Formats: sequence, structure tokens, C-alpha cells
Amino acid sequence: MDDTGRYEGMLAETIVLPGHRGELINAYFARPLGPGPFPAVILIHHMPGWDAWYREATRKFAHHGYLALSPNLYFRAGHGSPEDVAAKVRAAGGVPDDQVLGDVAGALSYLKALPLSSGKVGVFGTCSGGRHAFLAACRVPGFAAAVDCWGGRVVMTPAELTPNQPVAPIDYTADLSCPLLGIFGAEDQNPTPAHVARLEEELKRHGKRYEFHMYPDAGHGFFYYDRPNYRQAQAVDGWKKLFAFLAAHLA
Repeated sequence: MDDTGRYEGMLAETIVLPGHRGELINAYFARPLGPGPFPAVILIHHMPGWDAWYREATRKFAHHGYLALSPNLYFRAGHGSPEDVAAKVRAAGGVPDDQVLGDVAGALSYLKALPLSSGKVGVFGTCSGGRHAFLAACRVPGFAAAVDCWGGRVVMTPAELTPNQPVAPIDYTADLSCPLLGIFGAEDQNPTPAHVARLEEELKRHGKRYEFHMYPDAGHGFFYYDRPNYRQAQAVDGWKKLFAFLAAHLA
């Protein structure tokens, strides 16, 4: 609970860190002021790009007491408006999964090396970032919690595989290394409720720790307050469940 007599401060800025294969990329970093140590969260942005919503979300996590880091997965596509950069990436078939995982691994190393870090790091993502968050929790060692918000293409048919996405993330479920929170909308078409049920079956089959919440009357991206698909009541409840989950596994 907030204390109105408590000191509160935050630092938020763009930084540079080594990503995939040591290539330098930029990232947005926000942290509480104070001695720490603080748990940390990596925010993996969605297909609309490394945009203002993700900067706000990064500061939101810092407000809740986390070192929060959002790497720019589209750095190599050049700079400009998030929409224009994302359009270039989309036309190229998206960023390669291995490159994303290399960037996320670099962000994880950066956070764990900070003197302010408690050493516990979670990973969060929405939309394509939710897919990448699940994939990272399976393939990048070192995470203590993962949050997948409506990540599509976790379940993929063979026809949907591409050179950039050669393996369906669900096929790595056996390697999931930390508890998983899933937040989904019942009216979403990517992932559909059937896709979510299929992932849940696989998690159960491998004995993984997970917590799924399927919200009625909500579709894709219902946290995005600046879009028509925003659902206020479901979003507020989803954020509460998200921070409770992270507190349980990262605090």
C-alpha cells in the first residue's frame, strides 16, 4: 500500500546495452531511486513497436518497485516513428526469434550485473511480446517469473512456421524454467481461447507452474487505454493480478 509520507523518486532514460551477438542496441530503463536492492523486469514490446505505451509501462513497473528495462528489438531496422519502423519489420516477416532471445539475454545480463539488482528478474510482454516472453522463459536461463499477455502464435501449425520463426514456442514448453502468468481475452482471435486451452494442456502435461486468466468481453490488447479494444474493468483487474504474481515470485 502506498504511504503518503514515504519518499518516492524515479530515474527513467534511454541507455545502450549489448544485445544479440554483442551488438549494441538501445533500451528504455526506469528504476526507483533508493539503495535497493530491487527485483527487475524485462518488458518485451509488441508488434506496433517500441512505442510510448511501452515507455509508460516501463515507468509503471518502476513505480511498483522494479528495475524495468525495455530493449528496442527493432533497433537494427533503423530509427523513426515507432509505426514506420514496425511497418518495415512487419514487411520483413518480423524479427528472428533467435535475435530476440539474444537481445533479451543481453538485457537479463545487464540487469543482473547492476549493484541495485536483487538478482531476481521477470519477463513481461504483450501481443508478439507475450509470445517472446514465453519463448524467453523457455530458452533463456535465469528468469524467476514470466508474464504472457495475449501472446499470439505460441501455438502454430507447420504452415505458419517461417525462417524467422522456425519453431512454435509451445514446442519448448518442457523447458519452461519459471512460473508463468497468462492473461487473455475471450474474444481474441490470436490467440483464440482454443489456442490458450492447447497451451494449458501442454503446461499440465509437463507439470509446469502457471496461472491463466481468461477475461470475458475482452479481445486482443485490452490493456491499451488509447485504443478502441481497451476494457477498463478487465484491464484494472489484470494489472492487479500481474503485480500480485510478480510480488509472489520476485520479491
